[in-house]
Amino acid sequence: MDSVERSGLPHYRQPYLAVALDKAQLDVLGNRVEKKSLSFLERVKAKCWCSGPRLKSFLLGFFPVLAWLPHYSIRENAFRDLLSGVSVGIIQLPQGMANAMLVGIPPVFGLYTSFYPLIIYSIFGTSRHLSIGTFAFLAILIGSVTANVELLSNDVEGSLIDVEAAKVNVAVQITVLSGLIQLLLYLLCGDSVCRWLSDPVIRGYTTAAGLHVGILQLSLMTGIPVQRHTGLLAPAWALKDVLHGVTGAVPGTLSVSVVSMVILIGGKMLNERFKNKLPVAIPSELILIVLGTILSVQMDLAGQHRVQVVGHIPSGLSSPVLPSLSQARELFIPALSVALVGFSFHSALGLVFARKHGYRLFPSQELLALGLCNTIGGIFQCFAVSSSFSRSMVQDSIGVKSQMAGVVSALVILTILLKIGHLFEQLPKAVLAVIIVVNLQGILAQFKDVCVLWKSDRLDLLVWVASLISTLIFNLDLGLAVAVVFSLLTLIYRTQHSSTVVLGRIPGTDCYRDVGLYTEAKQGPGMTIVSCSSPIYFANSELVFTEIRQTVSRGQKENPATVHTATSSSSSSSSSSAQKSTHTHCLVLDLSSVNFMDTVAMTAFCKVVEDLDVQGVSVFLAACPERVLSQFQTHGCIADILPSSCLFPSVHHAVQRCLRTLPRPLEEINPDASEC
Repeated sequence: MDSVERSGLPHYRQPYLAVALDKAQLDVLGNRVEKKSLSFLERVKAKCWCSGPRLKSFLLGFFPVLAWLPHYSIRENAFRDLLSGVSVGIIQLPQGMANAMLVGIPPVFGLYTSFYPLIIYSIFGTSRHLSIGTFAFLAILIGSVTANVELLSNDVEGSLIDVEAAKVNVAVQITVLSGLIQLLLYLLCGDSVCRWLSDPVIRGYTTAAGLHVGILQLSLMTGIPVQRHTGLLAPAWALKDVLHGVTGAVPGTLSVSVVSMVILIGGKMLNERFKNKLPVAIPSELILIVLGTILSVQMDLAGQHRVQVVGHIPSGLSSPVLPSLSQARELFIPALSVALVGFSFHSALGLVFARKHGYRLFPSQELLALGLCNTIGGIFQCFAVSSSFSRSMVQDSIGVKSQMAGVVSALVILTILLKIGHLFEQLPKAVLAVIIVVNLQGILAQFKDVCVLWKSDRLDLLVWVASLISTLIFNLDLGLAVAVVFSLLTLIYRTQHSSTVVLGRIPGTDCYRDVGLYTEAKQGPGMTIVSCSSPIYFANSELVFTEIRQTVSRGQKENPATVHTATSSSSSSSSSSAQKSTHTHCLVLDLSSVNFMDTVAMTAFCKVVEDLDVQGVSVFLAACPERVLSQFQTHGCIADILPSSCLFPSVHHAVQRCLRTLPRPLEEINPDASEC
């Protein structure tokens, strides 16, 4: 009968809720152990300690290819990986060439970028479904910087080859710098830094970038010569040039653009209409490139109709060249934007596929892989890479099994570079521009976010609009910085204007809820229960503690403690001792949602406790997080101003202490009250 206590009830039916269990008693019951704080040398020693199993684990983590390649099943995985790799490799061809145009460099560098990083990621990456390669938004970011090279060349009579070489040099420097930044973040365990890029910031930014890209392609789709603008309102000035020069549009280029758009949109509509019946999506981009090249050669579009074509595509691979980084200081901010935006998209997309297919993605390893792709790829004259949503979706729909698909895609690009690259020299640039514009439909569809955010969170809508406008007004890198700063300001605004809530107990339970929302939630006489819903720091401490003072003052007037007349000797003595007490009111602070308090808030809190003590108000803290509790102890609030007996694990236990402290009879507590 060990489970039956003196009351005759099992231990799990005991009226424990009526016991005012403070934190010290809970530590004893729960056998709390203190965390041992290691010194710096001890932490370094623990990190550097080496053994056979630990070395093996490190190598398998640093080189994921060593983990999956020895167990690769040709029978189960080879067919899907081969089919996926070939399909994505074919898609890489038009996208690589088109994104190279966004950067402002010859299309062949897009093919280089579609080859080298794939090999590197297959060795160091942990995602099976991500397709690494050219990424439109990174190309836009880099292209906004390389445009300055063209502007500077207006006053210097340099050849077109010199201008292209200078642009390639700038693009390579940005790529290597962004890779080095990503590697530095990996060493500093900074893979969480991209969490500062909130979803409204990213979506507003990418929508503006999509508008920017679409405007830049208008000149290539119409044949209207447009000067590349940078600085404030660059897209608006480019659009103005196109509208002013509309009478000078080239009919041949317009015809190519219209026909290309019809073919590409029609192919995408067929893929959407018969996606459940087609084993593989129709490669409409590849078909368009092949048809465009054939018609350009047969009709001599460049010679007779003044249609711009891709031009010379050298065969072979690019030789490694160590960049000089002579402009590192000027290019650091764009490189930082490229590094953060690229990894943010990459990690977010990788986590989506990892959760969908039930395997683990390691963000820190992905940061290393992406940093190596950019650093080593820059040495081979590639521009910055990230994962592509469209190509990754193709791999997922086909059923890719491993990173081997990336190797197959790289082999497809290698074949194009070595054997058939020269066949695309007569490809009209208007075809590539149409491919870019049509593929922006998903990005521009993000304008629907306005309606969704208007209904759900208008402050997030304000962040979205600010990100869009700042990106359109300023350059892409500066616009992103402005959007991030504005997002952080809204975060400060949310916490600064956080309000306290007065809680009351719902009868028959130990649940305490907002008395403004629950009409049956009542506070006991002589008690004020306040919940703080956010961190307390210098920006909101004065507001929070002013609200607490006003709430307690109002509670003393509206909900005073009532002194009763005792009917027994025991209750009479209890009442006598209560009447001698100087404290006639209790304040219970629920700090469960306060994850930190700075020194300003700590000082203000101590002042509030001292002032309330003078007014005869006892202060009890409930559900105080360990971090905040440690701050209280370090600041001296617990030992000097507030005794440790005033700390309780929950609001209900703190209320029980109040019931025993105040000069009134104890309330009856239902032993069967349920927890919430």
